Amino acid sequence: MVSADSRYLYRGMDIGTDKPAPEARAEVPHHLIDILHPRDDYSLALYQRDAYQAIADVHARGRVPILAGGTPLYIRAVLEGWQIPPAPPDPELRAHLERRARVEGRESLHRELALVDPAAAARIPPENVRRVIRALEVYAKTGRPMTELEGRRSPPWRVLILGLTLPRDELYRRIDERVERQIERGLVEEVRRLLEAGVPHDAPALTALGYRQIVAYLRGEYSLEEAIERIKYDTHRYARHQMTWLRRLPGVHWFDPREPGWYERLLALARAFLLDETGSLGANVDCGGWQEPAREEGR
Repeated sequence: MVSADSRYLYRGMDIGTDKPAPEARAEVPHHLIDILHPRDDYSLALYQRDAYQAIADVHARGRVPILAGGTPLYIRAVLEGWQIPPAPPDPELRAHLERRARVEGRESLHRELALVDPAAAARIPPENVRRVIRALEVYAKTGRPMTELEGRRSPPWRVLILGLTLPRDELYRRIDERVERQIERGLVEEVRRLLEAGVPHDAPALTALGYRQIVAYLRGEYSLEEAIERIKYDTHRYARHQMTWLRRLPGVHWFDPREPGWYERLLALARAFLLDETGSLGANVDCGGWQEPAREEGR
C-alpha cells in the first residue's frame, strides 16, 4: 500500500487522519505513513519523488503497488507524471504571503492568483492557502504561470483505477459520524499534545481538516461545539472538491458500496487486470453496468 494521503505523512497525527490501525499496517506493508515530523514542510514534488520510489520498491519485490487515498493532487501527479515547476521554496516570500492572507484575507490572495494564473485559480479553492501561495510563488520566481510550466510524462505502468461513490446525503452523514467518533477518541487531546510538544499552531501539518479547527478552539477563537460544526462543514466541502477532481481522472471504475455484489464485481475486475486475461483492461469483465456516477446534486 502506497499512501496518497497528505496527512498520513505526519507522526503523532492518528485520530484526526483516521490512519490505518497498526494491526492492518503490520499485516500489509504500508509506505509513506509517519515519515515526517509535524513541523516539517513538504511539497508535491517531494511526494511524487517518494511515491515513485515506493512504487519501484514494491515492484522490485515482485508485488503490485496499490496507491490509496486521499489527496487528489497527489494521485494525479503520480498517475499523470506531472513535471513539477522548477521553483524552489522561498521562505521569505511565503512568510510575506502568509501575513497578507492573515491581514487581507485568503480571498485577496486568490484574486491575485486569478489575475496571473486563471487556470490555477480555477482548480485551487481559496481555502487551500498553501497551494494558492505556492502558485503565486512559482509565478514570482519564474515569471510564468504554474499551469504553463506543468507538463505530463505518463509513467510506464498499466493502471487500474477503482473508486467508491455514495449519494451526497449519505456521504455527509458518514462524515458527520466520523467527526463525532474522532472527538470521542480524543482528537482534542491529540492536538493539545502536539502543541505542548512544540509544534507551532500554524505548522503545515496543523492546517489539516480537523486539526486547524481544534487549534482555533484551544486558542479560544470559538467553542468546541462550533469547532465540531466547522469540521463537518469544511469536510463536506472538501469531499465535494475531492469528487470533482477524481471525476477528471479518465477510466475510473466506480462502485456504490450499497449495491448488492459490488465487492465481488470489484474483485473480478482486479483479478482480470492482474492476470491480464483479456489483453485489454477489464474488456470482458461484467461490472454489472456500473459506470461513472451521474453528475447530479445527489452524487
